[in-house]
Amino acid sequence: MSKINRRQFFILSAASAVTASMASWAIVKDNKTPRQTKILLSKLHQSSDGLLELDLEANLNRVNLGSQSAYLLTYNGQVPAPRLEAKAGDTVRINFTNNLSQPTNLHYHGLHIPPTGNADNAFLSIPPGESLTYEFTIPKNHLSGTFWYHPHPHGYVAEQLFGGLAGLFIVRGELDEIPEIKAAKEEFIVLKDFALDASGRIQSPNHMEIMMGREGQLLTVNGQVNPNFTIPKGGLLRLRILNASPSRFYRVSLENHPLYLIATDGGAIDAPIELQELLLAPGERAEVLVRGDREPGQYQLLTLPYDRGGMGMMGRGGHMMRGRGHRMGRSFQTNPQVLATLSYQDSVATLPLPQQLLPVETLPEPKTVRRFELSMAMAPRMGMVFTFNGQTFDPERVDTEVKLNTVEDWELINVDPDLMDHPIHLHLNRFQVVSRDGQSEPYRAWKDTVLVRGGETVRIRIPFRDFAGKTVYHCHILDHEDLGMMGIVEIEPAA
Repeated sequence: MSKINRRQFFILSAASAVTASMASWAIVKDNKTPRQTKILLSKLHQSSDGLLELDLEANLNRVNLGSQSAYLLTYNGQVPAPRLEAKAGDTVRINFTNNLSQPTNLHYHGLHIPPTGNADNAFLSIPPGESLTYEFTIPKNHLSGTFWYHPHPHGYVAEQLFGGLAGLFIVRGELDEIPEIKAAKEEFIVLKDFALDASGRIQSPNHMEIMMGREGQLLTVNGQVNPNFTIPKGGLLRLRILNASPSRFYRVSLENHPLYLIATDGGAIDAPIELQELLLAPGERAEVLVRGDREPGQYQLLTLPYDRGGMGMMGRGGHMMRGRGHRMGRSFQTNPQVLATLSYQDSVATLPLPQQLLPVETLPEPKTVRRFELSMAMAPRMGMVFTFNGQTFDPERVDTEVKLNTVEDWELINVDPDLMDHPIHLHLNRFQVVSRDGQSEPYRAWKDTVLVRGGETVRIRIPFRDFAGKTVYHCHILDHEDLGMMGIVEIEPAA
């Protein structure tokens, strides 16, 4: 078991130390704790005899969100959407119907499946009232892990995800069979923010909120406000956490308890790592273990303040905060906020933590290194666009050509003049983070989304395997993607 010190933690997570996490409890105790609502589990669809098949419908529904009624975009009337579970080698068939007023589609975030046909094809567009059957087979060597699905029609992605369209996609496998992991109680946490008007409808963002990336002030866990999770006798809880918000970052911390990281976006790491807090940018996932080995009682799962930068050049009066300007169109939260409550009655944690998990492959040195500059620029009529290498997205243009069965390093260089953070997501192929500003990552892990802070250079190593075709990479602050920060990569068959 390894421990990450504070300096190493901020290197690996790129979190900013607004306050020391343990000093935050006094602040949160002075604030009103949100009233708890019951956990309502989304319907589970599991594969059987090698097949996962279901009907999935996107529509506008009136649902209970926390303790209030809301009109949200849903899959099958649920927030979060139904949880899907399959195993490597299974076939997945989803009969999808679009009952929205906009075109939409489905993206299987993090899955290593074909980017063509009716699999994870980001270029498909399903018109309102139309249906499409998605079908693909999960490769037999696919890593187990916490993945998810959500809409991906360019120009509408932020709006549709903010409206509620998101669900977990779990691939079961080797990690689940490790004895200590198997013995732990498993819970799923979908973090999602909402902004509702007085009638319970999603608020329309203003111009500056879109530039920054829209956020809502209603924080939910599995569609509930401050739900309660119990740690069973034996004292070991496995939390599988997804940040399904289109723009909000979460610095997750549990009162008086460390978190033991066991998996990232793409699957298990070598051995558990002890953390005091965990930063999740939009689209990222993590799996952690919690030990109930303190005084029995209730403990708050919090999100701590995080400054993701932005609008530094446009800050009012030139005032800067740590080199960053005023938040325009978005209030910077200065106090911890309660996400959920964890409780237990028995302080004897008899179940041990695993000492080892699963080996993470060492990738070969690349033959090609590419540079991608992340930035923003003025558009006509005082608008803004977001760019890779000075270009906005063009569906008719291939931005990057790579060869199948090769390994490349990509340098992601955030030159955004407003020091805005950009989490970058690659479809189809997972990768490993090599370094941040020239400093090596403290551990090896598979990722599909990586945070690049303002002014930072992050090097990632990507193996292009198994599938040829066109797919995309983009900022997962989804308003930024909709405003141009997306590129097309074409994976050409090997000679």
